[in-house]
Formats: sequence, structure tokens, C-alpha cells
Amino acid sequence: MAKKLAITLKRSLIGRPEKHRVTVRTLGLRKLHQTVVHDDNPAIRGMINQVRHLVEVKEIDA
Repeated sequence: MAKKLAITLKRSLIGRPEKHRVTVRTLGLRKLHQTVVHDDNPAIRGMINQVRHLVEVKEIDA
């Protein structure tokens, strides 16, 4: 089974650099406490690493 990641936006983007805002939007997150599911791959992991202080990540089996 392929691993998936459940990514939840936990902190506000107010006052954050534009680079962080773009990364969060690219992940598909628009509102606080919204959760999206993505495949676990290096590109997604890199985006998560860039905004790790704003999001919460859980690994799920799909």
C-alpha cells in the first residue's frame, strides 16, 4: 500500500513571508484547520519541510 500524508494547517499565514504563503497554497490549504491528503513523495515532503512550523502532518495508509 502506498503511504499518504494528511496535512493540516495549524497556524495563521498572517505576517508570514510570501514564499511560505505560496507553499501552503500549493499544498492545497486555504483555511485554518483544513486538512488535505497527498501522496508521500519527495516533492511534498520538501514543501512540508519548508512550512513545518505552520502545519501538522500525519502518515496514513491508503
